[in-house]
Amino acid sequence: MKRIISITVLALLAQYAAAQAPLYASVDPFIGAGGEGHIFVGPAAPFGMAKPGPDCKGHSNSGYNVDKQVPLLGFSQTHVSGTGGGPKYGNIQIMPFSGDFDAIYQESARGEEIAQTAYYSVLLEKWKIKAALTTADRATFYRFIFGQKGKKAIKLDAGFFLGEPTTPDPDAREAQQFVGSEVSVTGSNEIRGYTRIRGGFNNGAAYTVYFSAVFDHPFSNFSTWKDQQLFPGKQVQFDSGEKTGAIAYFDAASGDTIQVKIGISFISEEKARYNLDQEIPDWQFNRVLATTQQKWEKLLNRIEIDHSATKEQRIMFYTGLYHTMLMPVDRTGENPLWISNEPYYDDFYAIWDTFRSSNPLITLVSPSREVDIINSLLNIYHRDNYMPDARSGNCNGRTQGGSNADVLIADAYVKGLQGIDYNKGLQAMLKNADVPPGDNEEKEGRGGLPDYNTLGYVSTRFPRAGTRTVEYAYNDYCIATVAKGLQQDRLYERFLKQSDNWQNLWRPYENNGANGFILPKDQNGRWVDTIDCNVLNAPYKQIQYNPLAVDYPNCVCWWCAFFYEASSWEYSLYVPHDVKTLISKSGGEEAFKKRLDIFFNNKYYNVSNEPSFLTPNLYHWIGRPDLSSTRIHLIIDSSYNTSAAGLPGNDDSGAMSSWLDFHMMGLFPNAGQSYYLITAPYFTRTVIHQENGKDFSIIAHNLSKKNTYIRSVKLNGLNYDKSWLEHQDIVNGGELVLEMGDKAGTWGTQVRPPSK
Repeated sequence: MKRIISITVLALLAQYAAAQAPLYASVDPFIGAGGEGHIFVGPAAPFGMAKPGPDCKGHSNSGYNVDKQVPLLGFSQTHVSGTGGGPKYGNIQIMPFSGDFDAIYQESARGEEIAQTAYYSVLLEKWKIKAALTTADRATFYRFIFGQKGKKAIKLDAGFFLGEPTTPDPDAREAQQFVGSEVSVTGSNEIRGYTRIRGGFNNGAAYTVYFSAVFDHPFSNFSTWKDQQLFPGKQVQFDSGEKTGAIAYFDAASGDTIQVKIGISFISEEKARYNLDQEIPDWQFNRVLATTQQKWEKLLNRIEIDHSATKEQRIMFYTGLYHTMLMPVDRTGENPLWISNEPYYDDFYAIWDTFRSSNPLITLVSPSREVDIINSLLNIYHRDNYMPDARSGNCNGRTQGGSNADVLIADAYVKGLQGIDYNKGLQAMLKNADVPPGDNEEKEGRGGLPDYNTLGYVSTRFPRAGTRTVEYAYNDYCIATVAKGLQQDRLYERFLKQSDNWQNLWRPYENNGANGFILPKDQNGRWVDTIDCNVLNAPYKQIQYNPLAVDYPNCVCWWCAFFYEASSWEYSLYVPHDVKTLISKSGGEEAFKKRLDIFFNNKYYNVSNEPSFLTPNLYHWIGRPDLSSTRIHLIIDSSYNTSAAGLPGNDDSGAMSSWLDFHMMGLFPNAGQSYYLITAPYFTRTVIHQENGKDFSIIAHNLSKKNTYIRSVKLNGLNYDKSWLEHQDIVNGGELVLEMGDKAGTWGTQVRPPSK
């Protein structure tokens, strides 16, 4: 009996301790850093421009490698998080070392690593140096503790970047390429300069990152270098198209600890120094750390989950929320292309990934931030003529499918976000819908638009024709939504009709027990059954088109297939505005249920792929929200955890993480529309503390491992039969109370979610 009591007391104490700990302590930046997650593990502020972090040999997208056998090369000041495709950034690398002072290249094995919110540290085994990192929004802070006595050195490499081509081809498709760099020693404790790089995933124009690095001790001496040649005492290495850098040396009188602050800017070296002085005016490492942690705490506190969450679930949830707010990056006042007082955000990487759940989650947590993001898109449209689908390094590119900034504007409009010029937003959407981008169709706008606006679909003469057709149809629905609200009736009627265009590629075609698929059609209106393919360098031959195929290796390029990153089985279920018609075309509700069961049971579903984000919820439209909940819990329990490989594939700028968080709360958005689908949550109580000061609670009575079915629902004390919830219900504040049981009941079976 005494043992039972003591265990109970310990459990209660553990729960109390967890409740008292700051929420940022529940974030584990290592989750998703392994496998294909490509998560950035270094410190960051919410939406912060500076992201200092470790760069390991091999140069992954985030710079990091969980394999401790892979040595560390240094720490650069800019990174992206969770992205696929070609790497971006990895600029202005710093590396402490001791010994072999005449060598520019340095690397070290890694000892103990710690990654926490706004903090990263590692032991550089080669020299027994402990490196600790924290950051503000636009300036970074390093503390290097040298474990060996004697001379010390710190290298600043202005020529380093991630994803350097392994071949001499200067046009390697998704590689970054070096353009130029410069360094200058401007005093006894400051080094300034810049790096200029082009390319990366978006195949973008050159971008320049300027820096000012200030040391808390004066150098005893220094060297600069150009093209791998050291020049002791030479203060400046001008930009002549060769890589440059500098090494600061310190004698024993400097002590064991050297601290370095680095301000960065996309404007100038002077602006970099200004950013540094404004954000980190002193040498208080812990003050900078605490300030950034409190920024995270304020945002993480917007969603409160109760003690019913296990430790692992709490870590998964708050880490997911953290991942969602790493990108896009707030570069307001840091745009080198034009002067504007409007918000400016970069590193939309890409909206194709984030519009479905990341942006809607930002809207719940910080609607004012989402307003700034939308206004940034409109600012880019005003100056660059198109809103981006992706953008990094101040350059649009590349498009993957639809013109998905349209969805963000519609989502903001239907959710009532204030402070956005929706008339201008409609103009930007119409630019996408009406003006072909010409040779820039992988950079912005709608590729294949001449086909789409004349044939009603994108034919096989354009790449990604299937993806583009179904996504443009939804983008058109979003245009119709905004046009209707702005009383533009003719535009509303036109685009509402065009939102049916997905049906023009719907072919009665049987495959593995289902009938009807989105399939290729040529410009003459003929179905395409085969594709010409050069297989393994053999003479051209024809291959039968297969609805299960994502692409055809050695046949067509990754960007040239009929679908982008998914099969016809996946894309034929993507009609988020008109699921009712999709069900009808699939043969009715019973046939549609069978189709969904086949899709999941045969593992055609890909949890790591955005086109299928909404698919587990489609059971709602046949009156079976219980089946949606069952599928979602199976997916989460088998595909997410707290390990380094705890995310299913690339996090895609928070896409996978935000999908998880919504479903753990028991809601999921249909982005561009005003509602959230209700599913069985993971927590007995979730409270959304909104910017408007009103709380909205989701309460699950009797929730347990056995009681995972929603039996009945009340909204603000009144019986609620709908299986979805309007955004305005959340904004108004109140309670959604779910009565849980061990069997499905009749809740949600009588009325269907909205459909065109």
